[in-house]
Amino acid sequence: MNLPAKPHRGTMVDERAEVLANDAYPGHQHVLKIRAPEIARRARPGSFVHLRCAPSLAMRRPMSIMRADATKGTLDILFKAHGLGTAELAARKVGETLSVLGPIGVPFRLEGYRRRPLLIGGGVGLPPMVYLAEHLRRVGGTMPLVVLGSEVPFPFTLRPSTIMVPGLPPHVIATMPLLEDWGIACRLASQEGYPGCFDGFVTELAAGWIEALGPETRNEIEIFACGPTPMLKAVQALAARFAVPAQVSLEEYMACAVGGCAGCTVRVNTPTGPAMKRVCVDGPVFEASTVVFE
Repeated sequence: MNLPAKPHRGTMVDERAEVLANDAYPGHQHVLKIRAPEIARRARPGSFVHLRCAPSLAMRRPMSIMRADATKGTLDILFKAHGLGTAELAARKVGETLSVLGPIGVPFRLEGYRRRPLLIGGGVGLPPMVYLAEHLRRVGGTMPLVVLGSEVPFPFTLRPSTIMVPGLPPHVIATMPLLEDWGIACRLASQEGYPGCFDGFVTELAAGWIEALGPETRNEIEIFACGPTPMLKAVQALAARFAVPAQVSLEEYMACAVGGCAGCTVRVNTPTGPAMKRVCVDGPVFEASTVVFE
């Protein structure tokens, strides 16, 4: 059913979603595929859903969307089982249904991209970057580079990339197969010693690439990022260092996720001064330069 129309809810609907698949990966990670046609039609890169993990749990969990197929009416959600709610979600079987609210939040910019978008995802921040990469593929006209970092096993089988990326260390060749198949350049970073991955922080790998391109190409670069707060703070510094624009999708604990409880507020600089903004409905995407990281 459609929820009552309120400005902060935007295009959100409440939908009973059927579980189509729930595939397990190392590191207690899962990719949940659900059929939610109306949410899939309305979703945009950077928006998220708020779902009930089990009938016995009143509190919902916010989850980033990794893929949305409006034609098939499906959503792919990558999550890590690390608490009661996500453990219940990991146990959901094909054919079961879930209550899902969405899509929620302000997405990444959807048009007017610079020639070289740099997508940076860390940990559970990987899904929005995959979603945005697929959108960039459909829009065309850009040469995106996606750099993904994880300190647990990646939720896919690493593959050596055949897409050359000037400015990156030649031994850093591991990629995400899905992005490789789309023809999108991708490189991986981890400090866990995974083969072909950059040994360090994902922002260090990104900085090396920007540095190698040289100042004459800086006006072709813009950054989009999602990940833990320390990573996003580093992205903010990276964008300021090279004077390139950046959008970041913030991660915060949420209770209602529809703007009612104000439990996910962050400080943001606005033209009229500092203000407290709700990550759920005023974000989760913000201009990186405006966010005040505590």
